[in-house]
Amino acid sequence: MELDVATYQRVLGDEIRRLRKQRGWTRKDLNERLQSDISLQTLATYELGTRQVSVVRFVEICLALDALPHDLLARVHERVFTHAPVGRIRIDLRKVVRDRAPELLPLRRWAAGKLAGEQAPQGGEVHLDISALERMAELCGMETLDLIARLRRIGGAPVNTA
Repeated sequence: MELDVATYQRVLGDEIRRLRKQRGWTRKDLNERLQSDISLQTLATYELGTRQVSVVRFVEICLALDALPHDLLARVHERVFTHAPVGRIRIDLRKVVRDRAPELLPLRRWAAGKLAGEQAPQGGEVHLDISALERMAELCGMETLDLIARLRRIGGAPVNTA
């Protein structure tokens, strides 16, 4: 198994950001709860995954968020490694098109276009990696984890491409 550092950092940052937003906090709110003095810019780079966070700083952020560091790392590990080294999920486009959740409209339109195209995927299924899922989540106005959970409920299944 190989570690993709950039993906791991990005997913870790996404989890930190998700917890912060779940609490209704701004970065400034979180920063005020930290023991050490770091800039809002530094906190932003942690959340964006463009800067590595030290173990001590990670624990400090988790404590400020009232989250257990090992729980957050377990979620990151699951997102990065559980189903495949590249974190792919299999999506049945036919089921996505049938789903009527309003927030999935951009995804539904994309799926319908893929199915109607000349190069429609065999069996109506595609495999999306984490970067595609992140873009889709952004278009749908959702967190990536929420979109993945929704797609699994709709009928997407994890795939091991190893």
